[in-house]
Amino acid sequence: MTADVSRETPAPEERWGFALPLLRRYEHILATVGLERGLIGPREVDRLWERHIMNSAVVEACVPEGATVIDVGSGAGLPGIPLAIVRPDVHVTLLEPLLRRSRFLEETVEALGLVDRVSVVRGRAEDAVVAPASVVTARAVAPLERLIGWCWPLVRPGGQLVALKGERAAAEVEEAAPTLKKRGLTATIRTVGNTTAVIIDRADTAQGTEGE
Repeated sequence: MTADVSRETPAPEERWGFALPLLRRYEHILATVGLERGLIGPREVDRLWERHIMNSAVVEACVPEGATVIDVGSGAGLPGIPLAIVRPDVHVTLLEPLLRRSRFLEETVEALGLVDRVSVVRGRAEDAVVAPASVVTARAVAPLERLIGWCWPLVRPGGQLVALKGERAAAEVEEAAPTLKKRGLTATIRTVGNTTAVIIDRADTAQGTEGE
């Protein structure tokens, strides 16, 4: 079953005034070190703030208070790092398989002073190298159907998979319908600001189907 839910987001200055300096520092790191190391394309530098950082930060509206979060295929730290910056109450694990990206993430987390609540783990979701969390996030990683197969073992009972999907969200939910039905899952399409996410809830009754 699917549903569309829209929600307005206040201007960043109103919602995350306390976090803006750190978000801007992260933007600078992406525009300099991230660009030099090939994690950010040259065409993305001028639109880092709106298209990448704000697009990621608004995901916090989908994350319960005090949640543990695994950001799968974190890459340059999106959405995991902006989420951690605007939500000091959550602990985020950045899961990234590539060595050069993992090193960048470790350096960035240290530079931003987030080491007490952001961890970097090198590995793939399907290898289950980290303990399950209450929320698993993914941005531009894989089609939803494949993403469910990779990420579901990382979602605790009662938890959620939050996949940032943009304009193809509805189409991907339809494509993943057989998998959702088989596992007894519910997918909700939620728009927050300019970000569209597919939220898949893990009910306790779905525990027995996770390995199918």
